[in-house]
Amino acid sequence: MTSTLAPAGPSEAAVAAFRQLHQRLGDAVETALHGKRAAVDLVLVSVFAGGHVLLEDVPGTGKTTLARAVGKALGGDVRRVQFTPDLLPSDVTGTTVFDPRDGQIRFREGPVFAHVVLADEINRAAAKTQSSLLEVMAERTVTVDGESHRVPDPFLVIATQNPVDLDGTYRLPEAQLDRFLVRVSLGFPDAEHEIEVLRPGSSAGHVDDVAAVTTPEEVAATARALESLHVADLLLRYVRDLGVAIREDPRVRLGASTRGLRALVRCLQVHAASQGRNYVVPGDVQRLAEPVLAHRTVLTRDALLAGHTPVGVVHDALQAVPPPQPDGA
Repeated sequence: MTSTLAPAGPSEAAVAAFRQLHQRLGDAVETALHGKRAAVDLVLVSVFAGGHVLLEDVPGTGKTTLARAVGKALGGDVRRVQFTPDLLPSDVTGTTVFDPRDGQIRFREGPVFAHVVLADEINRAAAKTQSSLLEVMAERTVTVDGESHRVPDPFLVIATQNPVDLDGTYRLPEAQLDRFLVRVSLGFPDAEHEIEVLRPGSSAGHVDDVAAVTTPEEVAATARALESLHVADLLLRYVRDLGVAIREDPRVRLGASTRGLRALVRCLQVHAASQGRNYVVPGDVQRLAEPVLAHRTVLTRDALLAGHTPVGVVHDALQAVPPPQPDGA
């Protein structure tokens, strides 16, 4: 790119240090989850972009292992909530309790008061319980009896859901889907890695053996530093044009909001730094558009009946919208 894409923000040394940190984190997680480096990298992008992750795949593909391994590598507190139809909002956020020892009423923290919260099978809980996560995911606070309580920094919700078994599940509403920065699907490993997982003595699934690579304080400081990484106006216009193309597609009932496009820009900054660059290029947009925008794209009923998918709509928009060229800067 030409001068309009000149880097700004974090220094080259800071970006190089983050690239090394990102590499070490990915290596640590891969000791427990083999052959899924692309998915691991997406989750790590979300960690440093300050967002949340929706892991959507069939059982047995490593969703829970990935979430626990990421939390272990980050060196923070990790808590798990198994979502069930009878789970109450207070079981997630916490509640006030009476202490008979001194007659005081105190707040008892729920499992969301951790650096990494694994919300397992989130779509099995009723809508009221699902919505109890909305405030804390967006505002990083829990309000109980009119009093607000801050959750730790960094704070990451990794939610899993099974897209196949729909019995006893509740569909996530669009408002809650929009709270997830990225949606990741693991899929089955390739032949080489699946054989390695099957081999007796394999480290696959051994989350306790994952090394803590960093600290929550370092993660929070690094995330703040990456917020100033340079994104040229040409790239911002490219992101906006891509969003407009998706919204105006006749197959789409609801496209990504401005908040969704801002989420994409934030992911672009982190992804660029993980590649050793202190500026964003069009290839970053093409790499992250699907995991950031597809779950924010709602199709019309006719489009769904015709077999179209949000992922296909995003891919078509990428084909239709020309990326900025160096000589057009």
